[in-house]
Amino acid sequence: MATAQALRFERPSFFARIKGMLGVDFYRLFHTPLFYIFIAIAAIIPALVSMGAMGEGETAGMFTNAWQIVAAERPLYVISDMGEYANMNMVFIFGGIMVSIFIGHDYRSGYVKQLFTTHAKKEDYMISKTLVSAFSMVCMCVTYLIGGTISGAATGLPFSINAGSLLCAILGKVIMSLGWASLYTFINIIFRRKFDISIALCFVLGTGIPVIGAAALVGNSAALNIFLYGSSVYACLSANFLSVLVCLACSLAWAIVYNVLGTVILYHRDVY
Repeated sequence: MATAQALRFERPSFFARIKGMLGVDFYRLFHTPLFYIFIAIAAIIPALVSMGAMGEGETAGMFTNAWQIVAAERPLYVISDMGEYANMNMVFIFGGIMVSIFIGHDYRSGYVKQLFTTHAKKEDYMISKTLVSAFSMVCMCVTYLIGGTISGAATGLPFSINAGSLLCAILGKVIMSLGWASLYTFINIIFRRKFDISIALCFVLGTGIPVIGAAALVGNSAALNIFLYGSSVYACLSANFLSVLVCLACSLAWAIVYNVLGTVILYHRDVY
């Protein structure tokens, strides 16, 4: 009985394991210059969008409200031009690149080999990386919002908007950070030895190109967008509380599915 009790006390609980791994991952994140670089990029992007809106670029003349720098006016199941994507959705493009670099460093540095030698729970790795990556993208959303507000004022466009819809749009995009982080973590687990492919794939998925291509082949539908793009389109300036719930449901579904699949891959394939 004494031996059984000793074994029970020696085995950390699930929450203790996750807390320990999150502590390590957040320490590494906060001590990585890359994190702050991407935070700064997210803040600068709205200024570049504003310059295009006021100049002669692809986005010129399409904004009628300053908040369109943050979110689209209506749900865009398939965008007609890239200018319609010129809002906080771009955070998910750069967020994917950051996740690829962050996880790729785990394999290039040998951290993963050392980790799985002493810490056998592959699901803990998936969950921790997903949460840290989601946190990073939420931070990027916040700095984008700050930069977008300042840049929106520079355009001279009106800020008149339904405050509730704007809040729902922002909440929807922030919530979708968890879903996108899960997808990007899963991709990097698959292509862990092919760093260039993982970055390229995360970039392509973040742009929404697969949605456009699929819609061109099978026709556009809300279901297609939810499946391929996680309902991010519902986080728009006409959003409501139901829109937020849809984003939450899709984000949680993506997180569960991709974490389970990623864990299965880690358990059944060589992780190094």
